[in-house]
Order: sequence, then C-alpha cells, then structure tokens
Amino acid sequence: MALLVCETFASLMGESSFAGLPGFFIRLSGCNLRCRYCDTAYAYAPGIERTVNSLVAEAEASGLAIVLVTGGEPLLQEDCPSLLTALVARQFTVLLETNGSRPLEAIDSRVHRIMDLKCPGSGMQAHNYLKNLEYLTSADELKFVVSDRRDFDWALKTLEPYRSWERHEVLMSPVFGVLPPSDLAAWILGAGLPLRLNLQLHKYIWPPDTRGV
Repeated sequence: MALLVCETFASLMGESSFAGLPGFFIRLSGCNLRCRYCDTAYAYAPGIERTVNSLVAEAEASGLAIVLVTGGEPLLQEDCPSLLTALVARQFTVLLETNGSRPLEAIDSRVHRIMDLKCPGSGMQAHNYLKNLEYLTSADELKFVVSDRRDFDWALKTLEPYRSWERHEVLMSPVFGVLPPSDLAAWILGAGLPLRLNLQLHKYIWPPDTRGV
C-alpha cells in the first residue's frame, strides 16, 4: 500500500479543538478543489510515493501522540483509509482533515474526522457532499471557512436542518487576512449558538507562508 505524500513534519496543531497541542502531520498530495483562499496550493503537486508502513514508522519515531492526516484532499488516495486504520491500531489519536467533497461513511469510526464544508466564498460550494453531515458523530468536527457575512449566514442555514451544534463541534474560521476575527467573533456571539471561533494559530506564531509548521 502506497500514498503520494507532500510533506511530513512535527508541529503544533493549528486548528480544531486540538489547537495548540503537539502532533505529527502527514500531508498527502493532490486536491480536487481549487478554493479561492487556498493556502496549501503546493500540495497540488504529485509528491513522493511512501508506503503506509513507512509513514506509521515515522509517526512512531516522532514520539508524539497525535497524528493529523491532511492535504490537499487525503481521501482522493485509495490507501488513505488503510493509513488511518493503521495509525489508530498503533494507539495514536488520529485526526483526518477533509474538504467535504468525499464520502466519509467508510472511514474508521475511531478517527476524529474534521470536515471543511465549503461556503460560497470559496467558489467550491457545488462540490459539497452534504450527506456527510448525517455521518458526523460527537467525535467529529465540522468547519466553515468564512469570507464574509454571506458565508456565515449560509453556514447557519446549512446547519439548521441537522442541528449540528448539538451533535459535534462546529468551527468557524475567518479567511486569514480577509475577514477580521473580531467581525466573526461578533457574529458568533449574535447567533446565540455554541459555535467555536477557530483561528489558524500557526499563522499567528510563524509567518503565514511558512511551511512545515
């Protein structure tokens, strides 16, 4: 079993409810979307072929308890589910970041799935696989990257039929350098719902374009 890998590194988790914790990152190559605000376009490139076993061994050598598998879009690669299960079997806390366009029901239930549902401002709204909202559990998280008030209102309208905030974490992320976090914070307070403001910590700790952090 082999995967195309963009990069691996150890750093602090920049987002989600795990933000600030140290972890090992496996960034897989390739993406089926082209979001207007994408900050990892370098992951579109083919990458280097790695075996599942070699990636698990590298994660173990890092000495870290959390492993994040991200992209690009990791679920484009056929062997990604096998990697996730292999990591869980080694007792890691395993996180999967996915762009919301690929089905999640077959992913190992022990994996913490963090799904990024695409708002209109991304230009990729038409690619959302909304059936995934039925599969998210209390162990999972749902993220919206918000460019403006229209995106925020769209997110609330999308959440309402599922009452997602009662079932799992709902993260609201301002597009870095576009939407002031204070604006999004005000909208969250005004909504009266348990939504979590989700800043990209790594962009505040290191220069925003720094890789491997």
